[in-house]
Amino acid sequence: MKRLLAIVASCATALGLTALASPQAAAATGCKVDYTITNQWSGGFQAGVKVTNLGDPVSGWVLKWTWPDGGQKVVQGWNATWSQSGSTASATNVDWNRTLATGGTADLGFTASFTGANPKPTAFTLNGVACTGSIGGEEPPPDPDPGPGTGTPVSINGQLKVCGVNLCNQYNRPIQLRGMSTHGIQWFSKCYNNASLDALAQDWKSDLFRIAMYVQESGYETDPAGFTSRVNSYVDMAEARGMYAMIDFHTLTPGDPNYNLDRAKTFFASVAARNAAKKNVIYEIANEPNGVSWTAIKNYAEQVIPVIRAADPDAVIIVGTRGWSSLGVSDGSNETEVINNPVNATNIMYAFHFYAASHKDNYRATLSRAATKLPLFVTEFGTVSATGGGAMDRASSVAWLDLLDQLKISYANWTYSDANESSAAFRPGTCNGSDYSSSGVLTESGALLKSRISTPDAFPVG
Repeated sequence: MKRLLAIVASCATALGLTALASPQAAAATGCKVDYTITNQWSGGFQAGVKVTNLGDPVSGWVLKWTWPDGGQKVVQGWNATWSQSGSTASATNVDWNRTLATGGTADLGFTASFTGANPKPTAFTLNGVACTGSIGGEEPPPDPDPGPGTGTPVSINGQLKVCGVNLCNQYNRPIQLRGMSTHGIQWFSKCYNNASLDALAQDWKSDLFRIAMYVQESGYETDPAGFTSRVNSYVDMAEARGMYAMIDFHTLTPGDPNYNLDRAKTFFASVAARNAAKKNVIYEIANEPNGVSWTAIKNYAEQVIPVIRAADPDAVIIVGTRGWSSLGVSDGSNETEVINNPVNATNIMYAFHFYAASHKDNYRATLSRAATKLPLFVTEFGTVSATGGGAMDRASSVAWLDLLDQLKISYANWTYSDANESSAAFRPGTCNGSDYSSSGVLTESGALLKSRISTPDAFPVG
């Protein structure tokens, strides 16, 4: 993506800002900086930096700062070119954000390692001028950031993209989508109608509708044209309600996605061509690879992604990972195999799945580590055991949801259905009626997810 520059810093010491100003950079006359640590873990952290130009327009800029501790070191950054020297580091504009008008802002972000206390920097400069929040002692103008947008998720965020390790909206601001996944549409089509989609969008206030189209298990392979048409109709229904639609090529058995390579190419060529003009479509190309190596999954992805890109060059694409999309944890591996051998494509994310009663601290630790290096999307999770049944583990489910919120990782819960299993959001028989929101039709899992999803999104704009 043209708006992402993720560069590993080459310095061996702490993170601060010392870069040479670009030749075009003009002197600034006033600025302010908002520096926020958005996530921290043992030995590392992620931060956002928002610089506001309070003075005359600037074409070409370098933001600099120095940490008082000296123990920080840039690992990766985005929306700027990052470098480091000693205990200072710098962020230099990229082409698309070179100009900062009066009141204009640039939102940057980075991940870094640290030793010691990790104090925040207190002194910043823009093109050599101290960012004191004023111009020559004058009071600073109001913050130009209008804050959370209003409207539907799609109308606010528009075409999504991957920036750094985040899912970002049309304003290049990191966002989190929260939503629900269908069950197999070959079994539960009665659950997906105007009433249920109205409830999901308006009562649940869901951002996302994941469409689980099984390939085997009486799914796509039995009627490719029919299932393609059904998926497209669900995309339209989500679009009409301002929700994002995730098209899930739900491979499960057999676990090697290459078994379905030709089917995947045919299917994604069709749906990508048909939906390329839409801003609400996300493609998930392999649900839960299992019993197969990461190399085989990567090879599959690198053959399917170009098929989508030929028709739809802008949409986010999600790649399943080893061990039922556990980043390999369920196979005794971890995220390093993906970090060391990433898919050769841009604007992609990696899937992570969990079931709260079965997957606990070691899975959460893996996700936390991986989230500093990889763009992740929890395209499926359950509040129960990995079988889809058993009692809901509320404590583990809440711990997971809190972690996803903290890391700003998007998610879809399994499932928006009345399947006779405890992972379902609705009690059996609900989809025979028209009520998809009241306490009388929700399971314990459904009630928890509705309460979490329906809280305000506060999507950033501007």
